Amino acid sequence: MKSWRQRRVDVAPNGWPAHIHPVIQRLYAARGVSTPDGAEHRLARLHSPALLGGMDRAVALLIDAIDRHQRIVIAGDYDCDGATGAAVAERGLRLLGATHVSHVVPNRFVHGYGLSEALVASLDPTPDLIVTVDNGVASVAGVAAARARGVRVLITDHHLPGDTLPEADAMVNPNLHGDGFPSKALAGVGVMFYLLLAVRAAMRDAGRFPDGEPDLSALLDLVALGTVADLVPLDYNNRVLVDAGLKRMRAGKACAGITALIEASNRSVSTVTATDLAFAIGPRLNAAGRLEDMALGVACLLTDDTAIARRYAEQLSAINQERREMQAGMVDEAESMVARAAHVDAVGVALFDPGWHPGIVGLVASKLKEKLHRPVMAFAPAGDESDELRGSARSIPGFHIRDALAEIDAKHPGLILRFGGHAMAAGLSMQAAEFPRFAAIFDAIARAHLDDERLQALIQTDGELDYRDHTLDLARQLRFAGPWGQAFPAPLFENIFECASWKPMGTKHLRFQLRHTQGGAPLDAVMFSCYDGTPPPPRFRAAYELTVNDWQGRESVRLLITHLEAV
Repeated sequence: MKSWRQRRVDVAPNGWPAHIHPVIQRLYAARGVSTPDGAEHRLARLHSPALLGGMDRAVALLIDAIDRHQRIVIAGDYDCDGATGAAVAERGLRLLGATHVSHVVPNRFVHGYGLSEALVASLDPTPDLIVTVDNGVASVAGVAAARARGVRVLITDHHLPGDTLPEADAMVNPNLHGDGFPSKALAGVGVMFYLLLAVRAAMRDAGRFPDGEPDLSALLDLVALGTVADLVPLDYNNRVLVDAGLKRMRAGKACAGITALIEASNRSVSTVTATDLAFAIGPRLNAAGRLEDMALGVACLLTDDTAIARRYAEQLSAINQERREMQAGMVDEAESMVARAAHVDAVGVALFDPGWHPGIVGLVASKLKEKLHRPVMAFAPAGDESDELRGSARSIPGFHIRDALAEIDAKHPGLILRFGGHAMAAGLSMQAAEFPRFAAIFDAIARAHLDDERLQALIQTDGELDYRDHTLDLARQLRFAGPWGQAFPAPLFENIFECASWKPMGTKHLRFQLRHTQGGAPLDAVMFSCYDGTPPPPRFRAAYELTVNDWQGRESVRLLITHLEAV
């Protein structure tokens, strides 16, 4: 049984225009936005790039490299944030006049994570400047290797720093200690975009654009995709970036690769939302980095040829389907492991199977975290003929997973070989023989920080919806409001319904006809991955999203149920 809680509206909505539905006003107010200003996502209201620490030095370094026609290599990462960030960097620098720009993305099975020594050694010819995107703050050895070869290094990253910083020539990261930038939530692609804005501003001030400055807003579709896919909090600044990128996509102005990925995922360009980016587009890019080589993903985002983009998108979709099948098998194994072992009593759950794929363990941890409402770490062999394990961690509110790893590292030096991450997700490496000891220590740390209340799964809703508000107009407004995402959650309502009829869809899904207890017409509803052969209760409380069903071009209201309990 899960506990239900309604989001509080502490300040009444005020000053909204009449065409904005009162429910929308209430939803914004429950997320801390009580006036229209907080929902007006104007690019002019972005925080200034000048507020980011290290920006002056980074800008000077890039302009010098551009002016001297030096070889600039963008060092990305093998997830969606890193791939979009690499594409933003390469496209943006070319717009700003760079003539020798290329990119490299580490292969997780060959180079490891970030700007590693192995990645630096693979660079041929030797570049003059390496610019990292979405990595680098922990690359002490990699930066040292680059500088030993006479290569300058500019780090752009958003990950939390460790105790030792690399000796880079410049570093831009909103999460460095003492950085005064108001938003700590920028994704790696967002940091790179901000750097480009600062370079353009410096060039503009120097009179470098007599015929008009380059339009960097053309990169916002990439910024939006990377920001949403990386699950960073959608504070106001990030909502401005994401909203602007989504509007470019809906207007048909996205790059060829993103357009092809939208089409390959059977979404409509004209109605694409942040949810589509998170659950359909982003996973297709991420799959390449998990199972093969993210170079394919970056190539898809860099091409301007529609036919080539579609071919890349088809390849990425095929890899994603392989990832889905592999993930399903690994999750089944993990659930069986939990069911038959002492892990069921653990507060901090650590799982390992020698047959698991290191690129998929993060998804296994995520699924188990949702099921158990516990922080979960899943491990697989590193796959490089060493005795190392690679693990991915996912956490729950109230337990900062990266800080937990830092605490373990401080108390048990040498147990963890490498680690890094965020509050809700992290990665680490260790020797395989240390796994049992680590699992016990991780459980003890979790027990020390998490009480029974935090271990109680919570369904947080926006309260009941009047039956008269189950309208297509409100569903359409909800679709394009937000943008909804991490820390700015999609609206979730709760009501008690009578189940007028139901039937399976496929083998795991259900379709319902529901009656609101207050009256009104029957409502179409669906619930995915819920059916085990047991009929649903005749009367239940449901948590649901009010959505637009546009099957075969005909729009209608549909409830998307995420949880139900008999009443």
